[in-house]
Amino acid sequence: MIRIAITGAAGRMGRTLIQTIAEADDLELGAAFEHAGSDFLGLDAGELAGAGKQGVAITSDVAAATDEFDVLVDFSVPAATLPALEACAHAGKGIVIGTTGFDADGLSAIEEAGQRTAVLTAPNMSLGVNLVFKLIEMAAKAIGDSTDIEILEAHHRHKIDAPSGTAVRMGEIVADAVGRDLSKVAVYGREGITGARDDNTIGFATVRAGDIVGEHTVMFAGLGERIEITHRASSRLNFASGALAGARFIADKKSGRFDISDVLGLD
Repeated sequence: MIRIAITGAAGRMGRTLIQTIAEADDLELGAAFEHAGSDFLGLDAGELAGAGKQGVAITSDVAAATDEFDVLVDFSVPAATLPALEACAHAGKGIVIGTTGFDADGLSAIEEAGQRTAVLTAPNMSLGVNLVFKLIEMAAKAIGDSTDIEILEAHHRHKIDAPSGTAVRMGEIVADAVGRDLSKVAVYGREGITGARDDNTIGFATVRAGDIVGEHTVMFAGLGERIEITHRASSRLNFASGALAGARFIADKKSGRFDISDVLGLD
């Protein structure tokens, strides 16, 4: 059995992860965390998630509980992820990071931690999205130089960053495939008299509305035809399943930096 810890245990994603763990034959919930001062501290994480009593009370100190788990799965915010990352690296525990929005220092900390323990990160834990990453790379290499590339994404009204980490990663993939620097060619929204489209532009459009779980489309638009590669998530279960597949993948690894493409064997 692989013992899994969850940060953000009371959130939508945390509860989905706990439910998925309870249904797995090879996983068990080892620890569950929420921020200090949370109203959910002390509650049974399984009961809160609707997965039945698990005998795991929600606490706030990852560093104090590293003996209770083998892999930590983190869907929270960078300010919470980085201390948890350090605690895992110090204790030699694996960590799966689904959090996005890290600055340069945060990304550097993740790279450094991968020298001390196993770290799997992905802007989107869905196995389907990571297959789409490969498909858009193939399309960009084949037709990217002769088409206009646009990336459209939509999420629920509570998402705090834009564009999504997944959309940004899609932009990085297609930019690399066509030999462009995304920081120089990305256009994040358009308004007013913008002039004709620059051929090298990679455009982003963002929607935040209702309870949309997550939708991403990469459009390769040419003259007379266009190709759209789309992924739509209808529930958070696919993200939970992908994250836990990642946890299984790194559970026996001592160190290294991994992503979902490693889990899928796409590289």
